[in-house]
Amino acid sequence: MESSPPVSDRHAPVEVDLKNRHLAALLAWLWPGAGHIYQRRVGKGILFMACIVSTYFFGLALGEGRVVYASYDAGHKRYPFLCQIGVGIPSLGAVAQAVAKKQWHAPLFGLSWMYPPDTISEEKADELSSWQEELHAFFEMGTLYTMIAGLLNMLVIYDAWAGPAFPEPTLRQKESPDAPEQAVPV
Repeated sequence: MESSPPVSDRHAPVEVDLKNRHLAALLAWLWPGAGHIYQRRVGKGILFMACIVSTYFFGLALGEGRVVYASYDAGHKRYPFLCQIGVGIPSLGAVAQAVAKKQWHAPLFGLSWMYPPDTISEEKADELSSWQEELHAFFEMGTLYTMIAGLLNMLVIYDAWAGPAFPEPTLRQKESPDAPEQAVPV
């Protein structure tokens, strides 16, 4: 007579092949969710990709492409970009536009998306102030959405590198995982 297979512990960690963790983390930074897809955790990767990329592009659209730009000149430092760069490739256009501004003093391909504003000068009005006046709260909301997308992707990168986290089993689970639940006196 054959015995039935043992019932698996529902709290036991699942083995996940992380493959090359450093490559997975790099892929997760380059495109949100790509590291998980590389590790064959496809559902999780697609979920992260859909949520983070859509949040990022929604914020970029709210700010009409002006809320993501790289500027570290003495007159204007764009600290939110330190969070926005966490999204990877979608934010690298801002780096390319910053280089284009410094080298050629004109946007790449004539596109104004992600092009840094002109700094304050005596002969020219402050372009950043005019953007904020024109877009009202959408400028701040777009900045916030793109920053949140970048920060969330930092967690995704860590998950691709370290793998899933599992809770430590409680003392009762360690002693007898198959025992029925009993009330513990307080």
